[in-house]
Amino acid sequence: MSRALRTRRPLQEHEALPPEIYLPLVASLYKDGRTLLVGTILVSGAIFVTYWKTSDILLFYCAVAFVLVGCARGLLLRTYARLCTTITSNEVAKRWEHRYVAGASASVALLGIWCYVAFSRNSDPFAYLVSFSMTIAYVAGIFARNFGNIRFVIVQALCAWVPMTAALLLYGNSFDWIFAGLLTPLFLGIKFIAERLRSTLLDAVFASRDMALLAKRFDTALNNMPHGLCMFDSKRRIVVANQTLNQQMGLPPDFELKGSSLRHVVECGVEAGLISRVSGRTLIDRLDTRLSGSDDAPFVVDMQNSRTFEFTLQAMEDGGMVVLVEDITERKLAEAKIYHLARFDALTGLPNRATLRDRMERVLTEWRCDNMCAIHFIDLDRFKQVNDTLGHTRGDMLLEDVAKRLRGTARDADVIARFGGDEFVILQAPIKSLDQAEALATRVLNALAGTYDLDGHKVVVSASIGIAAAKSQIDPDQFLRNADMALYQAKSEGRGTWCWFEAKMEASAQARRALEIDLRKALESESLELYYQPLFNLKTKRISACEALLRWPHHERGMVLPADFIPVAEEMGLIVEIGNQVLYKACLECRQWPGDIAVAVNLSPIQFDRSNVPAFVRDTLAATNLPAYRLEIELTESTLLRDTRRTRADLRQLEELGVKISVDDFGTAYSGLSYLRSLPLNKVKIDQSFLQGIDHDERGVTLLLGMARLSAKLGLRVVVEGVETEEQLELLAAEDCIDEVQGYLLCRPMPAADLRKLLHATSLAPAQASWPNPVQKDVA
Repeated sequence: MSRALRTRRPLQEHEALPPEIYLPLVASLYKDGRTLLVGTILVSGAIFVTYWKTSDILLFYCAVAFVLVGCARGLLLRTYARLCTTITSNEVAKRWEHRYVAGASASVALLGIWCYVAFSRNSDPFAYLVSFSMTIAYVAGIFARNFGNIRFVIVQALCAWVPMTAALLLYGNSFDWIFAGLLTPLFLGIKFIAERLRSTLLDAVFASRDMALLAKRFDTALNNMPHGLCMFDSKRRIVVANQTLNQQMGLPPDFELKGSSLRHVVECGVEAGLISRVSGRTLIDRLDTRLSGSDDAPFVVDMQNSRTFEFTLQAMEDGGMVVLVEDITERKLAEAKIYHLARFDALTGLPNRATLRDRMERVLTEWRCDNMCAIHFIDLDRFKQVNDTLGHTRGDMLLEDVAKRLRGTARDADVIARFGGDEFVILQAPIKSLDQAEALATRVLNALAGTYDLDGHKVVVSASIGIAAAKSQIDPDQFLRNADMALYQAKSEGRGTWCWFEAKMEASAQARRALEIDLRKALESESLELYYQPLFNLKTKRISACEALLRWPHHERGMVLPADFIPVAEEMGLIVEIGNQVLYKACLECRQWPGDIAVAVNLSPIQFDRSNVPAFVRDTLAATNLPAYRLEIELTESTLLRDTRRTRADLRQLEELGVKISVDDFGTAYSGLSYLRSLPLNKVKIDQSFLQGIDHDERGVTLLLGMARLSAKLGLRVVVEGVETEEQLELLAAEDCIDEVQGYLLCRPMPAADLRKLLHATSLAPAQASWPNPVQKDVA
């Protein structure tokens, strides 16, 4: 450090020295006025003695001048003492240093003149001896007072050396010349001594300043660190401690821990009520164990004020020890929160899948014939409708209420977990018989069924449950799958009930998984085919449109009907892609039909939820170059009955494109008919169920014709599906309100190639007075 400091300090560097170094150096020049007083008296007295001895008047003048200069320097010392507190910069201090050096140089110059006069004007040996000896002695003290500035030391030395050497050389003999030569190394030695003293002192001053600064910084860092810290010596006494440790131990900030023993510090914490006596003794034992070096692992202590401290110890070479005390309360709370988030559902507070899995593994490991367990897979019925109609916020409120009700149905030993979405799982363990599982399932159904108040909205909810029992050792994943399959069966049986898992469900599930795999492959390879069933105009007895019907020819299953795979496609999320393929193929095929025969395409409600139907229809019409009026979009009543803002907007956009919109399976939904007036519809297709048994059911005829007449009065075209007999056809043809018919009596669904032949044949044939012969082409 000192070498680095010296390399920064040239000899002439008042400005280079920092104020905290330079100002004290200047102040040291003015520190002791008694030295000046004694020196002035002694030197002036010696000059007066030589004047008395030689009677040389010039010596008298020298004595008087020396006294006057001494008085001036004394006044300067008193002035500095009065103003020293105002001197805060190097520039001001430098002026005071120059004043001091000017006075000191004047004193030394008078001493040199004294020697010159005594030697040149007198021949008295006593005058020689006194003047030269006093001057040399006075100059020898220069380095002790003026080492702070080497230039000033040289100036003062020259003030004495020049007149003394001049007198010896001008008025002395050869021996005096030798003496003059000896004065030169003497004064050079004084200069070198001053330089060495200055360098040594400045090194010490800089080192002291740096150590003080380092100590201050260390103290600041020590007392501002967030952890408590203390250092023990080999005698188990504290040698260093910070303020944080005082706070942690409940001690006043000014309480001095230095010199205290370990036991005393802990007792202070006990007296402050921060730690119990039992915990205090445990803490002392642990610290003693670690201070002895037998253990160095950190340990945790819980305090009485709900804080938690972690003690970490590090041994030192001299036998001492550094102890770090960290307040880990917030960290423990954060870890507990993270653990809770990782193991519990944030919405309901119930255990999540991970916790359920761990508990299942433990329970299944302990399985015995007399210690069985059961899984209840619970799913809320029609929960999606709550989210869609009331929003996700109220949907979350419903899930919270369901969790509260579930807690009241199970035992403390059972695990109630939220599996995801609106699915919950109860792990019931242990059970002695399957009757216990059935009883719990009944309690759960009764607890969940009923009315929920969701922020002022009344909602009626039920649940379905699938139950699986571990009657032997079983994999946890398979255990859950079994309960899930039972849940699927419960939902298919009408919801609001529970169902046990049976082995045959596994076979059904395997078959369904195989169906899903095959369906995905068929979609990727575009193996799905379209069949078409014509719609006949009752007035012209010609084909006016054809409905596109999806078929899946399978190499093992044969021809798979939509009712068998469309629900699966909807659950798999493939229905949008399938619907898009169907729409594109149907429009492309319609482009090849003669005249203005239209194509009707069914769209799933899910397509409206998950895709931009108007945009895709517009792009498809553009890609196939099909006029919009030749496309009819058929929607089920369930799609229209939602009457959501998005559905309305989509239908308006389709209307603007020129696309016709039909209601398929009209009359089968249980709701009002207001949508017939509010939505942009063009056609209704009365479901074939209204034709069944109509030959001998007058009420059925009245209902069918009433629906047809109502729709016609609303400006809608009316189509009746499912015409299978001549009597049905004659009845419908007699009504002006019915525009078109469709059914096996007239034509079965057929492949696209066969349909094209039929359409071209009928388009070339003349208008007929009777209906064409039925076309039997359906292979499915």
